[in-house]
Amino acid sequence: MLHVDKTVTEVDRVLIRTSVRERTEYAELDLHSGEAIIERVRVDRVVEAPPPIRQEGDTVIVPVVEEIMVVQKRLLLKEEIHIRRREAIQHIREPVRLRSEEVSLERQPSLNPNNITAKED
Repeated sequence: MLHVDKTVTEVDRVLIRTSVRERTEYAELDLHSGEAIIERVRVDRVVEAPPPIRQEGDTVIVPVVEEIMVVQKRLLLKEEIHIRRREAIQHIREPVRLRSEEVSLERQPSLNPNNITAKED
């Protein structure tokens, strides 16, 4: 009488390898910067009270007063400080390192290619 058994046998193996690859890409950026341009403007005008700080267009005007000695005390608008804001945009190119993984698969045959065995009783 012939008796047949099935057994599970490893036929193939799969080898998985990963590796990290780096590359450099450039981020495009706009840097904004600003500066204050200060200009002193001589006025020399007598005023009754200190003028308030005011804005004319993109210029902020800060009055500077001084008491002067005359037969009576008066306010003399000595000068104004004109402050303008100027903005600049600088385009820069900044390197950015990026990494990605790569995968390779390799099928390897098993050491025991027989997957069915037969036994006689």
